[in-house]
Amino acid sequence: MLLTTGALTAAAPDARGESARTETRVASTSPVAGVTESVVRVKAPLPVSFGARPAACDWLSYLRYRAADGPEASADADRILVAQPGILEGAGAFDSVARNTVARAAAQGLHIEFWALDRRSNCLEDRTGIASGDQHTAVDYYYRGKQVDGHTFAGYLGNERLGWMAKLGIEQTVRDQYDLLTAEVPDQGLRKRKVLCGGHSLGGVITGYFAAADFDGDRATTADAGHRQCAGYFALDTTVSTSLADLSGSIPDDTNLPDIGLGYGAVQAGLDSGLLPRSLSAPVLLNPETMTLLAIAGLGAVQDPGGEADLPRYLPSNVNIEATNRFLFSEDTATFLSGSPAVKDFRLTNAAVLGALMDDNSVPLAFLQSSVGFFDGGPIADKNFPVANGGSQQPGLFGTDYKAIPDRPHGPLYTWRDYDRVGDPDDPGYRSADGTPFTSAGKEVTDLQELARSLAEQPLDFTEQYFPTKLVTDLQLATSPQVKRLVVHPGGLTANPTLTVLAGDGLLAGRIPADLHPVVADGYQHLDVLTAAPVQNYGRPEPVSTHLTEFARAPK
Repeated sequence: MLLTTGALTAAAPDARGESARTETRVASTSPVAGVTESVVRVKAPLPVSFGARPAACDWLSYLRYRAADGPEASADADRILVAQPGILEGAGAFDSVARNTVARAAAQGLHIEFWALDRRSNCLEDRTGIASGDQHTAVDYYYRGKQVDGHTFAGYLGNERLGWMAKLGIEQTVRDQYDLLTAEVPDQGLRKRKVLCGGHSLGGVITGYFAAADFDGDRATTADAGHRQCAGYFALDTTVSTSLADLSGSIPDDTNLPDIGLGYGAVQAGLDSGLLPRSLSAPVLLNPETMTLLAIAGLGAVQDPGGEADLPRYLPSNVNIEATNRFLFSEDTATFLSGSPAVKDFRLTNAAVLGALMDDNSVPLAFLQSSVGFFDGGPIADKNFPVANGGSQQPGLFGTDYKAIPDRPHGPLYTWRDYDRVGDPDDPGYRSADGTPFTSAGKEVTDLQELARSLAEQPLDFTEQYFPTKLVTDLQLATSPQVKRLVVHPGGLTANPTLTVLAGDGLLAGRIPADLHPVVADGYQHLDVLTAAPVQNYGRPEPVSTHLTEFARAPK
C-alpha cells in the first residue's frame, strides 16, 4: 500500500543545514472527492531539560487537508481549522471529519484547511508493518521478527525508555501548538483572522489551556496570548475549558494512572524517577500492542471486508492478546474466566472483526465506540460482560447501549451489516432477550469501510500508543500552583465565539450544558463526531461537518 508519494515542499534549511519542514502527499482510497491530504513535519526541538529522546521526537507533525482546487499556501485559505486529538488518539482519527468538512465547504465556494495535530509522543510509533498494506505481513512484522523493507520491529517501549516523557505535560503541549502555528502562519494578524482552534474529547481541555496561555512570559503583551492566535474555538464531544469534569468516562478506570492523592511535586518526582509510569496504559486493549491490533484489523477490513477472517488464529498467543480477546468477546463472566468459547471459535468476516472491536453494540469501552452497523448472518446473544444489558447504566466508561455477541461457535459465517443497511427490508432486526432492539437506522452513522481506512491507511496513527501520563496528571492537578500559573489569560476562554458539537449518546449524554447552546448529533457516540459518513441514514446531512462549515463561513 502506497501511503505517501513524495515531498511537496521543504522550507529553508535551519542553522545545521537540515530541512526545517517537510510536506509529503498522502494517497488515499477515500471516496470523498476533491480533498488533498499531506503529512507535514516541522522541526521544533524540545528543551535540553527533557533529556535524551529519539531524533524523531524533535519534530511536530500534522495531517493537512485542503481543497484540491483551492490555494496551495495555507495563508491564502479562507479558514484553517486546527484540531487537538483526545486521549489515546492520533491525527489519523480526524480523517473522515476533516475530509467531509473540507469537501462540504468547497462545494459552497469556501476553501478551508483542516489540520489534524499529532501529539509529540506519537513520534515513538512504528507504522512500518501497517504501511505494508497486508495483514499477515503486519502480524509477522510486529510479532514474529520478520523484516519489512529492510526494517525490523524494535519492540514496544518500556517505562525505562520513556524518561523524556516525564516532562511532556500540558505546558509543552500548548507550547507545541503555538510553535507550530507561528512556524506555519508567521503573521499573527492572519492567525487571528483565519485560524479556528479546537479539538475532540481531551482536545477541548487542551484548547482551553491554549486559549488562556501566555507564550512570551509577559502578560502585559497580548499578541502572543493563546486567544489571539484564533478567530474562534470548536469543541467535538467536549467543551473548551480548563477542567476535566466534563470528560468523566474518557479516562478508563483500569489504566496505570497514579493515585492523584499525591501532590504535584510528588507526582513529578515519581515520573522523573520512573517509579510512576510515564505512558498511560492498561492490561486490556489500552496499550501499545493492542492499539496496534486495531490498525491490523482495519487492514483486513480494507483488503477483503467480506472474506472470512483468520486474524484471531493468525495472531500469536500471549497474555496480553488473550486477556484482550476475552474481555472483548466474552458473553458473560463464566466465558471470560474459562476462555471458552473464544473469538477464534467463531467464523467472522474481516468486517465483522473490526465491527466487534469498534461498534457501540459490541465494544464495552465508551470512548472507543462508534456506530458502524451490526452483526449479521447468524444467531445473536446478549453480551453481559463486563456489565449486564438493561442495568442502570449511566453515560461513562461503558456507555449505555445494549451489547451483542455472536451465539454460534463453529457455526455460520457472521458478516457485518454496514450503517446504511440497518433497517433495510432484509435486516433481521435483532433484539435483546428482554425484547429491546439492539439498534436502529437512526443510531447508525459511521461507514465501517471508512473507519477501516482511517485506521489502516494514515501515515499518522488513528490511536495513540504512548500517551503522556503527565498530560493527564497535570490536568487532574489543575488547582496546584504549578498548573494554575499556566492560566494567564482566563478571559481567553470566552474571548472568541465557540461552536460546541456533542454526541447525543456520547460522554456528555444526559448532562449536556445548555448554556453552551450546543449542536447535538443524535445517535452519535464519542468517536462518531470524527468518523461519521458524509450522508446519514434517511438522507440526513452529516451534522458535525455541516456545522463546522457554517462556523468557518462566519465573518473573518
